[in-house]
Amino acid sequence: MSYFPAQYTDILNKIDAIDPVEYGRTRNYLHGAVTRLSPYVSRGVISTRVILKRILARGYELRHIEAFVKELCWRDYFQRVAQVKDPDKAIRQEQIRVNNYHIPSAIIEAKTGLIAIDAAIQELYETGYMHNHARMYTAFLTCNLAQSHWLQPARWMYYHLLDGDWASNAGSWQWVAGANSSKKYYANQENINKYSATLQQGTYLDTTYESLEMAEIPDVLKEATWPSLKTELPPTRIHDWQTDKPTFIYNYYQLDPLWHKGEPGNRVLLLDPILFERYPVSNKCMEFMLTLSQNIPGILIFTGSFDELCSAYSSATVYYKEHPLNIGYRGIEEPRDWICDDVSGYFPSFFSYWKKVEKRLRSDSFQ
Repeated sequence: MSYFPAQYTDILNKIDAIDPVEYGRTRNYLHGAVTRLSPYVSRGVISTRVILKRILARGYELRHIEAFVKELCWRDYFQRVAQVKDPDKAIRQEQIRVNNYHIPSAIIEAKTGLIAIDAAIQELYETGYMHNHARMYTAFLTCNLAQSHWLQPARWMYYHLLDGDWASNAGSWQWVAGANSSKKYYANQENINKYSATLQQGTYLDTTYESLEMAEIPDVLKEATWPSLKTELPPTRIHDWQTDKPTFIYNYYQLDPLWHKGEPGNRVLLLDPILFERYPVSNKCMEFMLTLSQNIPGILIFTGSFDELCSAYSSATVYYKEHPLNIGYRGIEEPRDWICDDVSGYFPSFFSYWKKVEKRLRSDSFQ
């Protein structure tokens, strides 16, 4: 958790400390200059647009930080996909060569025999963080070598990630598994050694890509299981409710402390058990989210559905931010913050989305 301070001022300081050029040069390496801002973006504390504008304000030119900007746009892209497509289902086509709908026990136990991947899984359990390249390696082993369907393993990883974003997580697992891409992703031991600074040899990945694509399931990955994933929700904490004031709804994906800042009203962190039954998160993730919510003065907690909240507490008006995982919300829906508000809808590839965004960013209208 030391990676991730929760105070809003500390989060802004993390943005200002980023070297976007070094990020672009080293981001694929497990010990590269990554930003570790994704948990704050996923929880809606800051947005990709806020990050980009603060970086550009330091005088960087877009052409010098394109790799960094693209990574911000990947997150927006998956959210745009989720506005149109159901991330629980195959986005482009069904995954092929599926042997089971569980997850290899060796993945869950961090006993794959691959030093870099086992270390990354242990880091995930201990800190709630996993480098993006390590996520791809883990998904490749699970889906394309062990031939597990992507959905349940994606839920397992989401459960542990402090930056758990179901659209991004499910979309990325589908990309690796070939359900959201033109081909499956593979990595051999040479690739893993290069980006992980390991020297491991003689593993079942120490072969060519062509061999991996045709390989049978390695013995170490054959046993499949499914862990129990449950969310422990805090009790409702409501006091000093003002029926004549508006209500501002926050949730697991919306913890923006600047949203309607200073306006009188009831500020409620709504934790719907149905959502967390469908997409459970660990105690570590719940604790992190609750700590982040303290950046919002006077925040209240209601554990229950939107309808149950409205039945128990009346309000003059209800405001909330749009999100595909809002269940049954009614009232005044406000848009989320995007790098490019006017680039929306479904794009079949990130490249097609990026070309639209890039054109917009290079125009004088991006302020």
